Order: sequence, then C-alpha cells, then structure tokens
Amino acid sequence: MAKRKSVRKPKRDTAHLVGSWSFLVGLVLAVLLGLGFTGAYQGQMLWAVFLLGIVVGLLNISVKEASGFLMSGTVLVLVSFLGVQVGVFESVAPAIANILRGILTLFVPATIIVALRAVFTAAKS
Repeated sequence: MAKRKSVRKPKRDTAHLVGSWSFLVGLVLAVLLGLGFTGAYQGQMLWAVFLLGIVVGLLNISVKEASGFLMSGTVLVLVSFLGVQVGVFESVAPAIANILRGILTLFVPATIIVALRAVFTAAKS
C-alpha cells in the first residue's frame, strides 16, 4: 500500500493572525456602535474601532494585497460617506446610517495606512 503524503498547511504568522482578528472584532464593534448597544462606552468603543482600523492597515494587508484593498476600501469609504451625507438612510433606517459611520471609523485609518505604505513602496523601488 502506498504511503499517504501529508499536506502541510503554511504557518500563519502572528501578525497576520492579529490583523485578521482585529478586522473581525472591529467590524463587530462597528455594527454594535451602529445599533446603539454601546451605552456609556460609546466613546471608548469608537476609539477602539479606530485603533483596530490602524492595526488592520499595519498588520493585515500585504504589499501584494494593497491595490485590491485600496480599490475596495476606497469604494466602501466613499459609498458609506455618501450614504451618510445624502441622508437616505436617516428616514428609512437610522441604524444603517450609524453602522455606515462605524464602518467608516474602521476603514478610513486602514485605507490611509495601506495607501501610505503603497506610496512608500512605490517610491522605494
């Protein structure tokens, strides 16, 4: 009988794992902020989402993923911002407008960090 070859999964480094969890926790906190379940901790949660966005930008997006993240992140930021500014959601579902604000708080710092890294990488080469 032939030996079965074991397939090794590539090891995930700690930075990528922290970045992935930061994105997930930040998204959950952004939704909780939007739904209004924060109570007296709204200011602290807002800062936490902002800082998690910075962590996502620093640790989770590699140089190869930068252009795709910048494209989708910029579109998400613009659409969220326009959705909040136009006020369509304020009359229909105010929670959606608040969730969009939370998503902006997460994605704006992540997008800025990745954009700056992409500019420095392009300037270096």
